[in-house]
Amino acid sequence: MAVLAEPALAQSQGVAKNEIVLGSIQDLSGPLAGFGKQARLGMLLRVDELNEQGGVHGRKIKLLIEDSGYDPKRAVLAAQKLVNQDKIFLMAGHIGTAQNNAAMPVQFEKNVINFLPITAAREMYEPFHKLKYSFAATYFDQIRLALPKMVKDKGAKKVCTIYQDDEFGLEVVRGAEAAMKVVGGDLAEKTSYKRGATDFSSQVAKMKAAGCDLVVLGTIIRETIGTIAESRKTGFNPIFLGSSASYTDLIHKLGGKPMDGLYATMTVQQPYLDEASQPIRFWANKYKTKFNEDPTVFSVYGYSIIDLFIRAAQKAGPTLTTESFIKAMDTMVVPPDIFGSAEFTFGPQKRLGSNMSRLSQIQDGRWKPISEYIKP
Repeated sequence: MAVLAEPALAQSQGVAKNEIVLGSIQDLSGPLAGFGKQARLGMLLRVDELNEQGGVHGRKIKLLIEDSGYDPKRAVLAAQKLVNQDKIFLMAGHIGTAQNNAAMPVQFEKNVINFLPITAAREMYEPFHKLKYSFAATYFDQIRLALPKMVKDKGAKKVCTIYQDDEFGLEVVRGAEAAMKVVGGDLAEKTSYKRGATDFSSQVAKMKAAGCDLVVLGTIIRETIGTIAESRKTGFNPIFLGSSASYTDLIHKLGGKPMDGLYATMTVQQPYLDEASQPIRFWANKYKTKFNEDPTVFSVYGYSIIDLFIRAAQKAGPTLTTESFIKAMDTMVVPPDIFGSAEFTFGPQKRLGSNMSRLSQIQDGRWKPISEYIKP
């Protein structure tokens, strides 16, 4: 009688004897190209470091990056190519909320994990799906936790918001509304703009007329600068509070002196080349030497995403499959890093690493962290 052989452990796509193929979708040509290019370089820096050291259990990483131009339709095409043609093991650090929502079904059909997307939307871990892992404290929680503290510390009487009329902006508004319930009030004024807007004079006039003394910004780069510059020009000087979407060196680089005083919620620190912290300074100079440009907080996101993948792949052992990787991730505890992140923990039902954020402020043309992590 023939003896049945033990079934071999099903090999996941993207894993060969000497190589692991990862994919990422970035905006390299659209409105967030500044962020996408930086995230890409951060990822490449960590991949190169690992490959020079011989890889994970003898496997080097091959990272394939596609450009979505920040367009959900292009994100779907990019996901189809990476998943079906290039046969990636997982999708790492895909940028954008709408883009991830569009691409995830393509990945999940082929059992491909959506790993630490660069967006702080709640859909990146809700509803629960075993193939979703997220790292970013949500826009909702960032504002919900930071705003009551700001209202109290600054004695603000009238809180208003200007926001992008889409899922990103609405999450900021929902966070602000939840925060106002805590302090026992309502938003005095809500005003929105369409994606791509460049003139914010009517929105600023509205908030000025309402006598707002604290403005929550559901804005990204250009709109943050535009709103604050227009306000300063008209002598309207409330306290401005943005989310991590406006925590970027591009605000003070492009907006100049008028941006001083802006507050934003953040997690990891913007790495300056002359940073007081020696480990950050060393890392920033290594990045600058390699790519001939200054790193940013998005470079840190890219670097950290690949670093966490490496930790989990090491833990999963020599037989790397989607299942062994999930098993490793679900017992991960990642200590704070040199960039000042909070501790990350994942579990069988916990798909968001940490929902803590803290405050930073632009002082003399650079971001300075000004609070500890605010616990929910």
